[in-house]
Amino acid sequence: MITVNLYYKGENGNARAFAEEMESSGIADAIRAEKGNLRYQYFMPIEDPETVLLIDSWTDQSAIDEHHSSPMMEKIAKLREKYDLHMTIERFVSDEYEADHKFIRE
Repeated sequence: MITVNLYYKGENGNARAFAEEMESSGIADAIRAEKGNLRYQYFMPIEDPETVLLIDSWTDQSAIDEHHSSPMMEKIAKLREKYDLHMTIERFVSDEYEADHKFIRE
């Protein structure tokens, strides 16, 4: 699994408005329905009301590549421009480390 954390930064509540429009327009649900998408969820840091975090997880790189080449990306790009957002990114590739499970309460 590959997880991408995208931090959307804006001003005057624009990052939150972007996330709300992604949800209300159905774009977020359409992405969740794409082949290989495992998670597409927005969060807001308590200490930074002008940032929204998107956690976006995919089965593998080919699923991400397919998503990036889809018409959905044009819609997302237009909304990013509309809300004048700037982004930073973190990327994680999961590995299962069994020893960690003894510390997890499920």
